[in-house]
Amino acid sequence: MLEKMPRVLGEALSGVKAGLDGTIYHAALSGVAEGVRVTSSAFTDRGALPARTTADGDGVSPPLAWDGLPGGTVSVAVIVEDAGSPTPKPLVHLLAWNIDPAGSLTEGAASVEETAAFALGKNSFLKSGWLPPDPPTGHGDHDYLFQVYALSRRLDLEAGSGREAVVAAMEGCTLAKGALIGTYARA
Repeated sequence: MLEKMPRVLGEALSGVKAGLDGTIYHAALSGVAEGVRVTSSAFTDRGALPARTTADGDGVSPPLAWDGLPGGTVSVAVIVEDAGSPTPKPLVHLLAWNIDPAGSLTEGAASVEETAAFALGKNSFLKSGWLPPDPPTGHGDHDYLFQVYALSRRLDLEAGSGREAVVAAMEGCTLAKGALIGTYARA
């Protein structure tokens, strides 16, 4: 959708970015201890996302793995936000919760709108599942913050819930967090 934005507009907005400070990781859940190690076999921290995971490719969610969860972890939540979006708040690309803490997300696992393995919430385009990165042409690098949260319980939250509901449900049961940044830009 944003690939159709004229390059001149993307360049004009290149200084307008939501910023990492506005992400759930650095704002709403800033007081949660770090310690979860998050990795992907598709990209390194601060490395470029593969085109196949974006709107310019197949649009599949990238694989994600984690370790270092503290004792007492019952489930995991994964949230992905675009801190580079030219919006007041970062765009939400994925909300997923009640994930098996011993597991990981394989490539494409969150690309569906519904799964029995875990719950999916609404992204910023009001669809459940993975929203492939789609930054404006000429806007520069976007930082996609892949956040993993260790939870002391499963979230009693309806699938299709949004950002605020997920954050509210996580309050008081988030044991630790970790993050990985993938970048993407349209030249």
